[in-house]
Amino acid sequence: MMWLSDFSLVLPDRVLPRGSVRIEDGRIAEIVEGPVGQGVDGRGHTLFPGFIDMHGDMIEQELEPRARVDFPMSVALNALDTRLAAAGVTTAYASVSFSRGVRDGERRSFDHTSRVIRELSEARKTARVDHRIHARFDITFDNAVEVLSHLLDEGRVDLVSLMDHTPGQGQYRNLEIHIKNKAAHHGISETEARQMVSNAIAIRSRPQEVLLNNMQSVSQKCRDHGVPLASHDDDTRAKANLMADLGAVIAEFPVTMEAAQVAVQRGLMTAMGAPNAMRGQSYSGNLSAREAHDAGLLSILAADYHPAAILPAIRALAGNDPDGLAGATRLATRNPAKALGLADRGEISVGKMADLVIVDGQDRVALCLRRGALIHSNGTLALSAVPQAVPA
Repeated sequence: MMWLSDFSLVLPDRVLPRGSVRIEDGRIAEIVEGPVGQGVDGRGHTLFPGFIDMHGDMIEQELEPRARVDFPMSVALNALDTRLAAAGVTTAYASVSFSRGVRDGERRSFDHTSRVIRELSEARKTARVDHRIHARFDITFDNAVEVLSHLLDEGRVDLVSLMDHTPGQGQYRNLEIHIKNKAAHHGISETEARQMVSNAIAIRSRPQEVLLNNMQSVSQKCRDHGVPLASHDDDTRAKANLMADLGAVIAEFPVTMEAAQVAVQRGLMTAMGAPNAMRGQSYSGNLSAREAHDAGLLSILAADYHPAAILPAIRALAGNDPDGLAGATRLATRNPAKALGLADRGEISVGKMADLVIVDGQDRVALCLRRGALIHSNGTLALSAVPQAVPA
Protein backbone atom coordinates (compact mmCIF):
# COMPACT_ATOMS: atom_id res chain seq x y z
CA MET A 1 0.00 0.00 0.00
CA MET A 2 1.27 3.49 -0.84
CA TRP A 3 -0.07 7.04 -0.68
CA LEU A 4 0.67 9.81 -3.17
CA SER A 5 -0.11 12.82 -0.98
CA ASP A 6 -0.95 16.45 -1.73
CA PHE A 7 -0.83 16.47 -5.52
CA SER A 8 -2.81 18.47 -8.03
CA LEU A 9 -4.91 15.61 -9.42
CA VAL A 10 -6.01 15.57 -13.07
CA LEU A 11 -9.28 13.66 -12.72
CA PRO A 12 -11.45 12.64 -15.70
CA ASP A 13 -13.72 15.69 -15.47
CA ARG A 14 -11.79 18.27 -13.42
CA VAL A 15 -8.55 19.14 -11.67
CA LEU A 16 -8.51 18.71 -7.90
CA PRO A 17 -5.94 21.29 -6.67
CA ARG A 18 -4.93 19.30 -3.59
CA GLY A 19 -5.66 15.63 -3.33
CA SER A 20 -4.18 12.25 -2.44
CA VAL A 21 -4.33 8.80 -4.01
CA ARG A 22 -3.92 5.45 -2.29
CA ILE A 23 -2.45 2.62 -4.36
CA GLU A 24 -2.91 -1.01 -3.42
CA ASP A 25 -2.08 -4.15 -5.42
CA GLY A 26 -1.25 -2.07 -8.47
CA ARG A 27 -4.60 -0.28 -8.59
CA ILE A 28 -6.07 2.98 -7.37
CA ALA A 29 -7.83 2.10 -4.12
CA GLU A 30 -8.87 5.52 -2.78
CA ILE A 31 -8.94 9.21 -3.73
CA VAL A 32 -9.35 11.90 -1.08
CA GLU A 33 -9.18 15.69 -0.94
CA GLY A 34 -6.21 17.25 0.81
CA PRO A 35 -2.91 15.76 2.05
CA VAL A 36 -2.70 12.61 4.16
CA GLY A 37 0.69 13.17 5.78
CA GLN A 38 2.35 9.99 4.55
CA GLY A 39 3.78 8.43 1.41
CA VAL A 40 5.20 10.51 -1.46
CA ASP A 41 4.87 14.26 -0.82
CA GLY A 42 3.56 15.83 -4.03
CA ARG A 43 3.46 19.52 -3.16
CA GLY A 44 4.10 21.52 -6.30
CA HIS A 45 3.55 18.48 -8.52
CA THR A 46 0.68 17.34 -10.75
CA LEU A 47 -0.55 13.76 -11.03
CA PHE A 48 -1.75 12.66 -14.47
CA PRO A 49 -3.02 9.28 -15.65
CA GLY A 50 -0.35 7.39 -17.61
CA PHE A 51 -0.37 8.40 -21.26
CA ILE A 52 -1.62 5.85 -23.80
CA ASP A 53 0.07 6.15 -27.18
CA MET A 54 -1.83 4.38 -29.94
CA HIS A 55 0.65 5.28 -32.71
CA GLY A 56 4.40 5.62 -32.27
CA ASP A 57 6.83 5.06 -35.14
CA MET A 58 9.92 4.92 -32.91
CA ILE A 59 10.59 1.15 -32.84
CA GLU A 60 11.50 1.09 -36.54
CA GLN A 61 13.93 3.93 -35.99
CA GLU A 62 15.48 2.20 -32.98
CA LEU A 63 15.89 -1.02 -34.98
CA GLU A 64 17.50 0.80 -37.90
CA PRO A 65 18.97 4.09 -36.61
CA ARG A 66 20.93 4.53 -39.83
CA ALA A 67 20.19 3.13 -43.28
CA ARG A 68 21.13 -0.59 -43.41
CA VAL A 69 22.39 -0.50 -39.78
CA ASP A 70 20.39 -3.15 -37.92
CA PHE A 71 20.17 -3.24 -34.11
CA PRO A 72 18.94 -6.29 -32.14
CA MET A 73 15.43 -6.14 -30.75
CA SER A 74 16.70 -6.34 -27.15
CA VAL A 75 18.72 -3.15 -27.61
CA ALA A 76 16.03 -1.34 -29.61
CA LEU A 77 13.15 -2.14 -27.26
CA ASN A 78 15.10 -1.27 -24.12
CA ALA A 79 16.01 2.13 -25.59
CA LEU A 80 12.41 2.75 -26.61
CA ASP A 81 11.09 1.49 -23.26
CA THR A 82 13.28 4.01 -21.42
CA ARG A 83 12.33 6.84 -23.77
CA LEU A 84 8.60 6.21 -23.43
CA ALA A 85 8.63 5.93 -19.64
CA ALA A 86 10.57 9.19 -19.40
CA ALA A 87 7.82 10.84 -21.45
CA GLY A 88 5.04 9.52 -19.19
CA VAL A 89 3.80 6.83 -21.59
CA THR A 90 2.67 3.68 -19.76
CA THR A 91 0.89 1.93 -22.66
CA ALA A 92 2.39 2.15 -26.14
CA TYR A 93 1.33 0.72 -29.49
CA ALA A 94 4.53 0.23 -31.50
CA SER A 95 3.78 0.96 -35.14
CA VAL A 96 5.41 -1.41 -37.59
CA SER A 97 4.66 -1.19 -41.29
CA PHE A 98 3.94 -3.53 -44.14
CA SER A 99 4.80 -1.13 -46.92
CA ARG A 100 6.36 -0.98 -50.35
CA GLY A 101 8.43 1.61 -52.17
CA VAL A 102 11.97 2.68 -52.87
CA ARG A 103 12.24 4.78 -49.70
CA ASP A 104 11.41 2.01 -47.30
CA GLY A 105 13.61 -0.73 -48.76
CA GLU A 106 13.69 -3.88 -46.66
CA ARG A 107 12.75 -2.21 -43.39
CA ARG A 108 9.07 -2.48 -44.23
CA SER A 109 9.05 -5.66 -46.34
CA PHE A 110 6.57 -8.28 -45.18
CA ASP A 111 9.34 -10.74 -44.21
CA HIS A 112 11.18 -8.16 -42.14
CA THR A 113 8.03 -6.74 -40.53
CA SER A 114 6.72 -10.21 -39.66
CA ARG A 115 9.99 -11.03 -37.91
CA VAL A 116 9.95 -7.71 -36.05
CA ILE A 117 6.38 -8.29 -34.83
CA ARG A 118 7.18 -11.79 -33.57
CA GLU A 119 10.37 -10.61 -31.84
CA LEU A 120 8.61 -7.61 -30.33
CA SER A 121 5.76 -9.81 -29.13
CA GLU A 122 8.22 -11.92 -27.15
CA ALA A 123 10.53 -9.13 -25.95
CA ARG A 124 7.73 -6.96 -24.56
CA LYS A 125 7.02 -9.52 -21.83
CA THR A 126 9.94 -8.16 -19.78
CA ALA A 127 9.51 -4.47 -20.60
CA ARG A 128 8.48 -1.77 -18.12
CA VAL A 129 5.94 -0.06 -20.39
CA ASP A 130 2.95 -2.09 -21.61
CA HIS A 131 3.97 -2.47 -25.26
CA ARG A 132 1.38 -3.49 -27.84
CA ILE A 133 1.63 -3.93 -31.59
CA HIS A 134 0.09 -1.66 -34.20
CA ALA A 135 0.42 -3.18 -37.67
CA ARG A 136 0.24 -0.54 -40.39
CA PHE A 137 -0.92 -2.17 -43.61
CA ASP A 138 -0.15 -0.44 -46.89
CA ILE A 139 -3.13 -1.26 -49.10
CA THR A 140 -0.90 -1.33 -52.20
CA PHE A 141 1.22 -4.16 -50.74
CA ASP A 142 -0.79 -7.15 -51.99
CA ASN A 143 1.61 -9.85 -50.77
CA ALA A 144 1.35 -8.73 -47.16
CA VAL A 145 -2.37 -9.54 -46.81
CA GLU A 146 -1.76 -13.23 -46.13
CA VAL A 147 1.18 -12.56 -43.81
CA LEU A 148 -0.83 -10.08 -41.73
CA SER A 149 -3.68 -12.60 -41.56
CA HIS A 150 -1.34 -15.21 -40.06
CA LEU A 151 -0.10 -12.72 -37.45
CA LEU A 152 -3.67 -11.91 -36.50
CA ASP A 153 -4.40 -15.64 -36.22
CA GLU A 154 -1.42 -15.96 -33.85
CA GLY A 155 -2.78 -13.13 -31.66
CA ARG A 156 0.34 -10.99 -32.12
CA VAL A 157 -1.36 -7.82 -33.37
CA ASP A 158 -3.41 -5.43 -31.20
CA LEU A 159 -4.34 -2.72 -33.72
CA VAL A 160 -4.34 -2.50 -37.52
CA SER A 161 -4.41 0.63 -39.66
CA LEU A 162 -4.99 0.89 -43.40
CA MET A 163 -2.68 3.33 -45.15
CA ASP A 164 -1.74 4.39 -48.66
CA HIS A 165 1.43 6.46 -48.95
CA THR A 166 1.29 6.82 -52.70
CA PRO A 167 2.34 10.42 -53.47
CA GLY A 168 -0.43 12.66 -54.76
CA GLN A 169 -3.09 11.76 -52.18
CA GLY A 170 -3.48 11.25 -48.44
CA GLN A 171 -0.59 12.60 -46.40
CA TYR A 172 1.33 13.46 -49.56
CA ARG A 173 -1.48 15.04 -51.54
CA ASN A 174 0.57 18.23 -52.04
CA LEU A 175 3.28 16.89 -54.34
CA GLU A 176 5.39 20.04 -54.31
CA ILE A 177 5.67 20.09 -50.51
CA HIS A 178 6.37 16.35 -50.57
CA ILE A 179 9.17 16.78 -53.10
CA LYS A 180 10.76 19.61 -51.07
CA ASN A 181 10.59 17.52 -47.88
CA LYS A 182 12.03 14.51 -49.70
CA ALA A 183 14.96 16.58 -51.04
CA ALA A 184 15.70 18.02 -47.59
CA HIS A 185 15.46 14.62 -45.87
CA HIS A 186 17.82 12.87 -48.30
CA GLY A 187 20.11 15.83 -48.98
CA ILE A 188 19.46 15.71 -52.73
CA SER A 189 18.28 18.16 -55.35
CA GLU A 190 14.59 18.74 -56.01
CA THR A 191 15.08 17.30 -59.49
CA GLU A 192 16.36 14.06 -57.98
CA ALA A 193 13.57 14.07 -55.41
CA ARG A 194 10.98 14.57 -58.13
CA GLN A 195 12.28 11.47 -59.91
CA MET A 196 12.11 9.49 -56.67
CA VAL A 197 8.50 10.53 -56.20
CA SER A 198 7.63 9.61 -59.81
CA ASN A 199 9.21 6.19 -59.30
CA ALA A 200 7.22 5.67 -56.11
CA ILE A 201 3.95 6.51 -57.86
CA ALA A 202 4.73 4.02 -60.65
CA ILE A 203 5.69 1.24 -58.21
CA ARG A 204 2.66 1.68 -55.97
CA SER A 205 -0.10 2.17 -58.56
CA ARG A 206 -2.88 -0.43 -58.30
CA PRO A 207 -6.39 -0.79 -59.80
CA GLN A 208 -9.04 0.46 -57.39
CA GLU A 209 -10.73 -2.94 -57.22
CA VAL A 210 -7.46 -4.52 -56.02
CA LEU A 211 -7.04 -1.89 -53.30
CA LEU A 212 -10.65 -2.33 -52.17
CA ASN A 213 -10.25 -6.10 -52.02
CA ASN A 214 -7.11 -5.75 -49.89
CA MET A 215 -8.90 -3.41 -47.48
CA GLN A 216 -11.95 -5.67 -47.24
CA SER A 217 -9.79 -8.74 -46.57
CA VAL A 218 -7.88 -7.06 -43.75
CA SER A 219 -10.95 -5.44 -42.18
CA GLN A 220 -12.81 -8.77 -42.15
CA LYS A 221 -9.84 -10.46 -40.49
CA CYS A 222 -9.79 -7.73 -37.82
CA ARG A 223 -13.49 -8.25 -37.14
CA ASP A 224 -12.94 -12.01 -36.85
CA HIS A 225 -10.31 -11.47 -34.14
CA GLY A 226 -11.81 -8.45 -32.37
CA VAL A 227 -8.84 -6.24 -33.27
CA PRO A 228 -9.59 -2.51 -33.68
CA LEU A 229 -9.18 -1.06 -37.18
CA ALA A 230 -7.97 2.45 -37.98
CA SER A 231 -7.86 4.46 -41.16
CA HIS A 232 -4.83 6.60 -41.99
CA ASP A 233 -4.43 10.01 -43.67
CA ASP A 234 -8.02 10.36 -44.89
CA ASP A 235 -8.12 13.38 -47.22
CA THR A 236 -11.62 13.32 -48.72
CA ARG A 237 -15.19 12.80 -47.57
CA ALA A 238 -15.41 9.72 -49.79
CA LYS A 239 -12.34 8.11 -48.22
CA ALA A 240 -13.55 8.85 -44.70
CA ASN A 241 -16.93 7.30 -45.50
CA LEU A 242 -15.28 4.25 -47.03
CA MET A 243 -13.17 3.67 -43.93
CA ALA A 244 -16.24 3.97 -41.72
CA ASP A 245 -18.04 1.45 -43.95
CA LEU A 246 -15.11 -0.95 -43.54
CA GLY A 247 -15.49 -0.82 -39.77
CA ALA A 248 -12.71 1.54 -38.69
CA VAL A 249 -13.09 2.92 -35.18
CA ILE A 250 -10.22 5.43 -35.35
CA ALA A 251 -9.36 7.95 -38.07
CA GLU A 252 -5.61 8.50 -37.80
CA PHE A 253 -4.20 11.85 -38.92
CA PRO A 254 -7.02 13.13 -41.15
CA VAL A 255 -5.36 15.61 -43.49
CA THR A 256 -8.38 17.83 -44.18
CA MET A 257 -11.10 19.33 -42.02
CA GLU A 258 -13.74 17.77 -44.29
CA ALA A 259 -12.40 14.26 -43.74
CA ALA A 260 -12.25 14.82 -39.98
CA GLN A 261 -15.84 16.07 -39.95
CA VAL A 262 -17.10 12.98 -41.78
CA ALA A 263 -15.14 10.67 -39.49
CA VAL A 264 -16.68 12.23 -36.38
CA GLN A 265 -20.15 12.19 -37.95
CA ARG A 266 -19.72 8.47 -38.63
CA GLY A 267 -18.73 7.79 -35.03
CA LEU A 268 -14.96 7.39 -35.42
CA MET A 269 -12.49 8.86 -32.96
CA THR A 270 -9.94 11.06 -34.68
CA ALA A 271 -6.25 10.83 -33.76
CA MET A 272 -3.61 13.42 -34.58
CA GLY A 273 0.06 13.80 -33.76
CA ALA A 274 1.23 15.38 -30.52
CA PRO A 275 4.12 17.06 -32.39
CA ASN A 276 1.54 18.71 -34.66
CA ALA A 277 -0.43 19.96 -31.65
CA MET A 278 2.69 21.10 -29.80
CA ARG A 279 4.08 23.01 -32.80
CA GLY A 280 0.69 24.30 -33.96
CA GLN A 281 1.08 22.98 -37.49
CA SER A 282 1.62 19.88 -39.61
CA TYR A 283 5.14 19.55 -40.99
CA SER A 284 3.65 18.45 -44.34
CA GLY A 285 1.15 21.29 -44.62
CA ASN A 286 -1.92 19.24 -43.68
CA LEU A 287 -4.61 19.84 -41.07
CA SER A 288 -3.42 21.44 -37.84
CA ALA A 289 -4.25 19.46 -34.70
CA ARG A 290 -5.06 22.73 -32.94
CA GLU A 291 -7.56 23.66 -35.65
CA ALA A 292 -9.18 20.24 -35.37
CA HIS A 293 -9.32 20.59 -31.58
CA ASP A 294 -10.84 24.08 -31.77
CA ALA A 295 -13.51 22.67 -34.11
CA GLY A 296 -14.34 19.87 -31.65
CA LEU A 297 -12.96 17.22 -34.01
CA LEU A 298 -9.94 15.92 -32.10
CA SER A 299 -10.34 12.78 -29.97
CA ILE A 300 -6.84 11.37 -29.47
CA LEU A 301 -3.25 12.61 -29.29
CA ALA A 302 -0.60 10.16 -30.52
CA ALA A 303 3.17 10.37 -30.15
CA ASP A 304 3.60 9.81 -33.90
CA TYR A 305 7.38 10.21 -34.04
CA HIS A 306 8.20 11.87 -30.67
CA PRO A 307 6.66 10.75 -27.33
CA ALA A 308 8.08 13.72 -25.41
CA ALA A 309 5.63 15.93 -27.36
CA ILE A 310 2.56 14.45 -25.59
CA LEU A 311 2.78 16.47 -22.36
CA PRO A 312 3.49 19.85 -24.01
CA ALA A 313 0.75 19.12 -26.55
CA ILE A 314 -1.73 18.61 -23.69
CA ARG A 315 -0.62 21.92 -22.21
CA ALA A 316 -0.94 23.65 -25.58
CA LEU A 317 -4.53 22.45 -26.04
CA ALA A 318 -5.70 22.91 -22.44
CA GLY A 319 -6.28 26.66 -22.79
CA ASN A 320 -8.92 26.20 -25.51
CA ASP A 321 -10.45 22.96 -24.26
CA PRO A 322 -14.00 23.29 -22.87
CA ASP A 323 -12.86 21.20 -19.87
CA GLY A 324 -9.42 22.78 -19.56
CA LEU A 325 -6.52 20.58 -18.52
CA ALA A 326 -8.82 17.66 -17.70
CA GLY A 327 -10.28 17.71 -21.20
CA ALA A 328 -6.93 18.01 -22.94
CA THR A 329 -5.53 15.17 -20.81
CA ARG A 330 -8.36 12.86 -21.89
CA LEU A 331 -6.95 13.05 -25.44
CA ALA A 332 -3.92 11.01 -24.35
CA THR A 333 -5.54 8.89 -21.64
CA ARG A 334 -9.24 8.05 -21.38
CA ASN A 335 -10.09 8.57 -25.06
CA PRO A 336 -7.48 6.21 -26.52
CA ALA A 337 -8.31 3.71 -23.77
CA LYS A 338 -11.95 3.80 -24.89
CA ALA A 339 -11.11 3.50 -28.59
CA LEU A 340 -8.77 0.56 -28.00
CA GLY A 341 -10.95 -1.33 -25.53
CA LEU A 342 -8.65 -0.81 -22.52
CA ALA A 343 -11.27 -0.55 -19.79
CA ASP A 344 -8.79 -1.00 -16.91
CA ARG A 345 -6.77 2.23 -17.41
CA GLY A 346 -6.78 5.77 -18.74
CA GLU A 347 -7.99 7.80 -15.75
CA ILE A 348 -7.43 8.50 -12.08
CA SER A 349 -10.44 6.63 -10.71
CA VAL A 350 -10.91 4.03 -8.00
CA GLY A 351 -10.43 0.54 -9.41
CA LYS A 352 -8.32 1.58 -12.39
CA MET A 353 -4.73 0.45 -12.77
CA ALA A 354 -2.26 2.76 -11.07
CA ASP A 355 -0.56 3.83 -14.30
CA LEU A 356 0.39 7.37 -13.29
CA VAL A 357 2.66 10.26 -14.24
CA ILE A 358 4.01 12.80 -11.77
CA VAL A 359 4.93 16.12 -13.39
CA ASP A 360 6.90 18.83 -11.58
CA GLY A 361 6.40 22.59 -11.68
CA GLN A 362 8.64 22.90 -14.74
CA ASP A 363 6.54 20.39 -16.72
CA ARG A 364 9.13 17.63 -16.46
CA VAL A 365 8.16 14.02 -15.84
CA ALA A 366 9.49 13.42 -12.33
CA LEU A 367 8.11 9.91 -11.83
CA CYS A 368 6.27 7.42 -13.99
CA LEU A 369 4.45 4.48 -12.42
CA ARG A 370 2.97 1.42 -14.05
CA ARG A 371 0.60 -0.56 -11.87
CA GLY A 372 1.91 1.44 -8.93
CA ALA A 373 5.57 0.55 -9.47
CA LEU A 374 8.36 2.85 -10.56
CA ILE A 375 9.42 2.72 -14.22
CA HIS A 376 11.07 6.16 -14.45
CA SER A 377 12.47 8.79 -12.08
CA ASN A 378 14.35 12.00 -12.85
CA GLY A 379 15.71 12.03 -9.28
CA THR A 380 13.78 15.00 -7.91
CA LEU A 381 11.31 13.19 -5.60
CA ALA A 382 11.95 10.97 -2.58
CA LEU A 383 11.36 7.34 -3.56
CA SER A 384 11.43 5.50 -0.23
CA ALA A 385 7.70 4.70 -0.45
CA VAL A 386 7.67 3.66 -4.12
CA PRO A 387 8.06 0.01 -5.21
CA GLN A 388 11.02 -0.31 -7.56
CA ALA A 389 9.85 -3.02 -9.95
CA VAL A 390 6.73 -3.67 -11.99
CA PRO A 391 4.68 -6.38 -10.24
CA ALA A 392 4.01 -9.57 -12.18
